Amino acid sequence: MIPLISRNNMAGTPEPLAKLDKNALHPLEVAIFLDFDGTLADIAEDPAAVAVPRQTIEALARLEKITGGAVAIVTGRPISEIDYFLFPLNLPIAGVHGLERRGADGSMTSVPTDEKALEYVADHLERFRDRNEGIFIEHKQGSIALHYRKRPELESASKTAVHEAVNGHAGLHILNGKKVIEIKAGKATKADALKAFLKEHPFTGRIPLFAGDDVTDEDAFVAIAGDRGVSIKIGDGKTAAAYRADSTESFRSWLDSLAGMFERNN
Repeated sequence: MIPLISRNNMAGTPEPLAKLDKNALHPLEVAIFLDFDGTLADIAEDPAAVAVPRQTIEALARLEKITGGAVAIVTGRPISEIDYFLFPLNLPIAGVHGLERRGADGSMTSVPTDEKALEYVADHLERFRDRNEGIFIEHKQGSIALHYRKRPELESASKTAVHEAVNGHAGLHILNGKKVIEIKAGKATKADALKAFLKEHPFTGRIPLFAGDDVTDEDAFVAIAGDRGVSIKIGDGKTAAAYRADSTESFRSWLDSLAGMFERNN
């Protein structure tokens, strides 16, 4: 086994998740941060159609209890949607890639956004959608996402439409994900969200463990490397993460086994 806290991915070759020594983790010394789509829930063509297996929700509840509440979701979705999909859990959450955040104590913080610029972009992209069947526009507080999962051949045209819409709006930021392009009206990243959590109880002073599947998770993988962090990439693709899980299903199984190991050892 590779020593847990010394593992990094300087060579660009993540180790299989099975090589991560779970026994080196202690529930009161680790802070667990998880992406949602592609990590806890399988990706679906319709973002509203996803579901998290009951066993995974129960594993999250067990981990929350045994870690003293040091489990948080860091996602591109709004907080309200995560609450719906993970009901009855009410975890700390960073939503919309860090534009909104709910701490472990329930306090809410948000990043100022340029809503007028977003309205302009929305009008532009809706016209693009109307000309191209299968394109889906998702409106969030502080961002807009253009999904082309049903029309992957329109990737280039979608990116062109987004860049044309955003041109001239300095306060807007483009994020490219898996068959989705998101436009944020505020400067925040998942790395920023993790750093903010790590300054708050019960996360402060712990080793961060972050798992995600998308390119939007890469900044967080890099950020926690300097904090002896544990980074896990779900699925294929180039990554800065130290470990890789083959699939969403295999990662959920690993998460369940982590909860079981914590319970047996403590």
